[in-house]
Order: sequence, then C-alpha cells, then structure tokens
Amino acid sequence: MRIIVDAFGGDNAPLEILKGAAMAVSEYDVDILLTGDEQTIRQVAQENGISLDRMEIVDAPVVMPMDAHPKAILRDYKESSMAVALRLLSEGRGDAAVSAGSTGALLMGGTFIVKRIKGVSRPALAPVMPSDDAPFMLIDCGANADCRPEMLVQFAHMGSIYMSHMYPREGGPRVGLLNVGTEDTKGGELQLATFPLLKESGLNFIGNVEARDVPAGVADVVVADGFAGNVLLKTLEGTVDMLMKNLKQSFMSSLRTKIGAALVMPGLRVLKKKLSTAEYGGAVLLGINAPVIKAHGNSKAEGFRSAIRVAAEFAKSGAIAQIEAAMAKKTEESAE
Repeated sequence: MRIIVDAFGGDNAPLEILKGAAMAVSEYDVDILLTGDEQTIRQVAQENGISLDRMEIVDAPVVMPMDAHPKAILRDYKESSMAVALRLLSEGRGDAAVSAGSTGALLMGGTFIVKRIKGVSRPALAPVMPSDDAPFMLIDCGANADCRPEMLVQFAHMGSIYMSHMYPREGGPRVGLLNVGTEDTKGGELQLATFPLLKESGLNFIGNVEARDVPAGVADVVVADGFAGNVLLKTLEGTVDMLMKNLKQSFMSSLRTKIGAALVMPGLRVLKKKLSTAEYGGAVLLGINAPVIKAHGNSKAEGFRSAIRVAAEFAKSGAIAQIEAAMAKKTEESAE
C-alpha cells in the first residue's frame, strides 16, 4: 500500500508531516510517496532524526498558499506539492493521497485532476467524528454551501457506503437529515424536499436529527448542506477544545485539584482520546475516483499518522468501486 502525502500542506509542514509519515510506516506497514521540496525534506528529516525508510520523494518545490484562490491549483500552482500529489494519484502512482493544505484547492484538484465518479453531481467533504455511541460521518461539511435535494440524497448514499465498510452496523448505517427539529414537517425548502427522497431511498433513514442530539450518536451518517454541516463541525470542534481547556485549568488551579487530577488522569486520557478529532484523520473527499483525505490544517504528527491510516483503510475498503456501481445503477434507472 502506497500513500501519497503532500509534505508542505498545513500549518506544521514539513516537520510534523514527516514525523507522522514515519509513525505510519512503522505502525501500519505502508510506503509513503512525499511531494515537496526534496532538499528541505531531507534537511528537516536529518536535523530531527526522522527516518525516511520506505519513503520516496517527488520534488515539487512550489507551495500553494492557503489564501490562494482554489482554482489557482489548476493554473498558477499546478506544480505545487498538492497538485503534484493529486496528479500522481490520478496516474496510479499511489493508492490514496493526504493533504492538510487549502480545503478549497484540494476540492478543486480532486474534482478536476483526480476527477469525479461518473454520475456524481458534486464531491462532498465528509469527516468521521466521535460521538458518545460510535464514530459518525458528517456529509457535507463545507464543500457545497448551496445544495439541491438530489445532491443530499447522493451524499447519503456515498456516506452510507463508506460507513458500511469502515464501521459496519447490522441493518446498515443509520442515516439522519440535519434539521431544526425531528418532526417530518420541520426545516426549510431544502430539508422539506429532501426528506421524502431519503425516505424512499432504500437507505436506513431514521428521519430528521437535531444538532444537539448528534454528539449522542443518534445517526451514523448525518446529511447536511455544506453551510449547515460546516457550522455543526466547527461548533463541535470548538466545544471539545473549550471543554478540554477548562478541565485542564480547573485541575491545575490548586494543590487539591492537582492531587485530584493525578487520581483521575487515566480516565481523562481516555476521554481526551475519545473526543480527539486527530484520532479520525480528517475528512474524506467522497465522489471522486480515488481516495483523498483532507487532514486538519493544524494537525500534528499524530493527526497525520491517523490520516495516513484512514487513507490506507479507505483504499483497501472497496468503497469507491461500490459508489461507482451505485451511481451507474442510478443513471440506468433514470434513463429507463
């Protein structure tokens, strides 16, 4: 299994990316193809004692700025580390690609370099996130702010296929439509038009779900337009960060609380790991012809290690072939 890694995407490139890649090589038995400035990669690895065993470097000295227009990846930055990584993936030089660079550029590159699966209206960005019950997928979380009902139904199908491979559940993944209430008649025009389509989709559709119930694990696939999904994503991430920060401050506030912290530390470590988005490796880009993972822009080594693990699991799962088959079947049914 060979994973292509953009070594210069994100806030902590290339050091944390190299650390994470080395961890993944050791723990997951994968080969890594790094894209980026070769001289800098080798220098940083040497200075920090990072082994480059089982890592090949494709020199790509151009770095695409985070604030560059997403379309620039197809013109001004087509030789950037991200663009080269996606091009190598499209050419079959690797089984999956990982980048923590610009989300918009990765979406643009995934759509026009790796290319969409035939029949998919729009690719969707879909992170797997922790809940009190089990991991769930939020699809879409920012790729498509304006959606049509049939797009949300496609998201639901793609998300359900992915989750059935990665986190199997008897009866199939539970699919919920993000809404302002659980009643069938709740929501705006988009939600009202999407609800009956999901009900007739053949998926394990459980109805509308409210944002407050999502962390409890009421659904395995939460379907949303990119705007609402991104708001939910950022709210959940911010709440977890605030919670862990305040817990730390509370336990460090006095000698008594520090003693208490020492006693409950094992449980706190379990809680921190359970709530950490780094454990889930970022977001998968569903609807394109090969696995692409968008790691968090501020990911440290552990986050990149997890992203590489998710990329390898995605590549092995056969989910893309099943999505292709599902889209082909839908196209045939529409033509009849």
